[in-house]
Amino acid sequence: MTSTPRAGRREWIGFGVLMLPLLLVSMDVSVLYFAVPFISAELRPTGTEQLWIFDIYGFVLAGLLITMGALGDRIGRRRLLLCGAVAFGAASLLAAYADSAGTLIAARAVLGVGGATLMPSTLALIRNMFHDEKQRGTAIAIWTATLTGGIAIGPVLSGILLEHFWWGSIFLINLPAMVLLLLLAPVLVPEFRNPAAGRFDVLSSVLSLAALLPVIYGVKELARDGWAGVPALSIVAGLLVAVVFVRRQRRVAYPMVDLALVRRRAVGGALGINLVAMFAMVGFAIFTTQHLQSVLGFSPLRAALWSLVPSVVVGGIAPVAAALARRIDRAYLIGAGFVLAAVGFLVLTRVPVDDGLVTLLVGATVYAAGLVAVMSLVTELVLGSAPPERAGVASALTESSSELGGALGMAVLGSVGNAVYRREVVDGLPGGLPADAGAAARETLAGALSVAADLPGGAAAAVGHAAVAAFTDGLHLAAATAGVLMLLAGVLTVATLRGARTTETPTPTPDAELTPTP
Repeated sequence: MTSTPRAGRREWIGFGVLMLPLLLVSMDVSVLYFAVPFISAELRPTGTEQLWIFDIYGFVLAGLLITMGALGDRIGRRRLLLCGAVAFGAASLLAAYADSAGTLIAARAVLGVGGATLMPSTLALIRNMFHDEKQRGTAIAIWTATLTGGIAIGPVLSGILLEHFWWGSIFLINLPAMVLLLLLAPVLVPEFRNPAAGRFDVLSSVLSLAALLPVIYGVKELARDGWAGVPALSIVAGLLVAVVFVRRQRRVAYPMVDLALVRRRAVGGALGINLVAMFAMVGFAIFTTQHLQSVLGFSPLRAALWSLVPSVVVGGIAPVAAALARRIDRAYLIGAGFVLAAVGFLVLTRVPVDDGLVTLLVGATVYAAGLVAVMSLVTELVLGSAPPERAGVASALTESSSELGGALGMAVLGSVGNAVYRREVVDGLPGGLPADAGAAARETLAGALSVAADLPGGAAAAVGHAAVAAFTDGLHLAAATAGVLMLLAGVLTVATLRGARTTETPTPTPDAELTPTP
């Protein structure tokens, strides 16, 4: 029996190169947080245009992940990575010097296209560069830490740049890294492609886009504005297209998604677990941000710096989980991660109304530690169970489940918090408020604090206290909901994934196109 080859120095240096695009793509999700006032002052976008400046990047990225994963399997993952680097760099330059809202929206859309090529390529290449299970687990743990760290670093870096430079600088920071990637990747990162993938199915690509985009759009709109007919119909339409997409994958000779792979317990079950983990991670983040800024009154930059605390503390959790997975069944470790996350959410149900910084950070750190361990182990399980020639699609499915889980988390947990807020804030509002002021105070915490700023002392204090108390009660219920879900997920994980293992396929022969070539 041939031993599994181990990665050497060249593979690890190449892996370091792959972390560059991953860090930047994840940062671009959150880098606009502080730049909005500057962009609004210069480009003067309408309300709708401002929403699209924020959302178009995530929509395009999420919609194209499966398409780009399948394309990389066919044309070569390194080639797709380099094409994505060119697109990402060019779009960053266009965004930095955009002279209108329309140009910036178009640039953000191209950034989404570039991001959709870069993310599955980096993860798929890890699957092909690290055949040894221990090394692959370590690499994926670092990949997970880089991804979550980039999202946390984005607002901080944005705030620092905006204090010294104009708003376009938040995009120009992408250029040096993309140039470095274009120079080093051809030398250090080997090429991989699937010689048996067949021709690219354009219709399946269109169907996957038409299925994912409406669902994610509808969920995000419901999370932002509450129940409405158009977003609900959008979700239904996307689900119907998804049914058509799945039926086509069953019939075509060269499917974009191998349904037999998804039906594997270690893959399909792990994708569902990843969705649940991202549901809680992303869904609760808005409560943490609002508490830091609106309840504690921190500036955006100060709030972003405090929000880094959980990321710094849990940075070593993923590698520890990967090391433990060599001795303990992953199902038990993932279940333990969910239980740890539930403990963190339990702590968050005790956040007090008047301050709560320490309680908030402790709870956020504990639940983040549990969920980072879950996501790292799940990602390794999916990739390790997928044959190397299917790594592109497997990584794309993992990231698609993350995008969908995050959108669902914002919608569901956000709705829970909003429902509590709107029900309870009414009881604490003083009488005699103007109708428009009362309506604004009942709608959101930010609206209530804005109303309070225009009122005399006693009335302002009453409105502010009522809004903060109602928001905190909403935070408590959202945390309790997430905690219960984490416990259920932990039980289901042990029941469904116990004994599931990665399957390392034989190393390709030297004349196969899956063999790494410079």
